[in-house]
Amino acid sequence: MPLAIPLITLLTDFGERDYFVASMKGVILNINPQANIVDLSHHVTAHDVADAAYLLKSCYRYFPDGTIHVAVVDPGVGSQRRPLLVSSSRYFFIGPDNGLFTHVCQEENGVEVRQIENRQYRLDSDGATFDGRDLFAPAAAWLTKGQPIGSFGRLVPNYERLSITEPAWDKHVMVGQIVYVDRFGNLISNLTAYHLKEVRSLTKRSEPYIRIGGLTLDGMVRSYAEGSPDQPQALINSNGYVEVFLKEGRAADRLNVARGTRVELC
Repeated sequence: MPLAIPLITLLTDFGERDYFVASMKGVILNINPQANIVDLSHHVTAHDVADAAYLLKSCYRYFPDGTIHVAVVDPGVGSQRRPLLVSSSRYFFIGPDNGLFTHVCQEENGVEVRQIENRQYRLDSDGATFDGRDLFAPAAAWLTKGQPIGSFGRLVPNYERLSITEPAWDKHVMVGQIVYVDRFGNLISNLTAYHLKEVRSLTKRSEPYIRIGGLTLDGMVRSYAEGSPDQPQALINSNGYVEVFLKEGRAADRLNVARGTRVELC
């Protein structure tokens, strides 16, 4: 599965003001100058593991087989939380054991999770505040050099998982929730086209009502261009999820809702 040109992606909450991201890239390139590094994002909400997990889920599969995805949103750095190397039939994932890889472990085939224990794959440091540079970056770089995954450490059967609530029926209402708010203030739910089909089958209506934040939306549009700046509307986004948006505005602010808000289809 190794790529001819090793590809490593980086996902962090480090921002771009400080030296953090540059240091990680320097470590990688010092070990393997041929590595190709792609930034997924460095603007994850600080310390927000669930946001990072959603962002990773949304884009990792569009990269070539053999890509190494390094994700570091790590409020537990310096504690006893374990550093992980996750391998699947297509990809590798490196980062902390805090639930960040919940979605990819659910979606990928042939998943194997190991604890990174081999000190050969980390830098010496007097402190314990920057595993992104001192552990995760070098581990990824050494992986591009062909080091066998078994050499990194033992298998981990009981890695951390985020609690995920799936949409479910509540009497005659399909209930989901907002799982992500993007930079445009769009509200992305965990409801899909499949759930819409279920609701249509029950209600016999061509378009369902969508209730969120005290507002009831009658039906859906197909694109942002069909929306209105006066009231939020809903559509199926390109990832296949029901999304509530406000044309050229922020639905999250208009409705005063956030991640975890209940969304109903009826």
